Amino acid sequence: MKNGTDSFLSLGHWPFAGSFGFFNTDILSTNLINLSVVLGVLIFFGKGVCASCLLSDLLDNRKQRILNTIRNSEELRGGAIEQLEKARARLRKVEIEADQFRVNGYSEIERERLNLINSIYKTLEQLENYKNETIQFEQQRTINQVRQRVFQQALQGALGTLNSCLNNELHLRTISANIGMLGAIKEKTD
Repeated sequence: MKNGTDSFLSLGHWPFAGSFGFFNTDILSTNLINLSVVLGVLIFFGKGVCASCLLSDLLDNRKQRILNTIRNSEELRGGAIEQLEKARARLRKVEIEADQFRVNGYSEIERERLNLINSIYKTLEQLENYKNETIQFEQQRTINQVRQRVFQQALQGALGTLNSCLNNELHLRTISANIGMLGAIKEKTD
């Protein structure tokens, strides 16, 4: 695979002339060319960037936050289980009262019992959903931050490599070659 700078270094193939005469007025094709050059440079120079070393601290912090969230959720779950035990004790009490008042309202007591059980299960379900949503949120936030850091480091590495490869002599030779090429085009159109 050839380097992208080979085309800039082979200036002997470009004709020289004395004046300007050709301007590219097609903005869309100019932008596509610029974008393709920038993306090529970023891909070529950015593929060697190692972000795992710098991001391990960030991942460890996120891991601790997620573990703390899980612990908090487990504590909430423990509280819900305690509420469930209290509700079961209340249920036993209601069942005893149901036996005593069977004639006057057995169906009402049974309905209350079912409502109580459903309420407790809904509470447990909500707590479990809250825990899962919190974990997913923290994971997504961590992933987004890691992606952002990797992109920034890749871009900085590519720019640093690009700046170290380009020097004043190469710039001057490229500018001279471009002026010469534009001059040759001008002479052909005159």
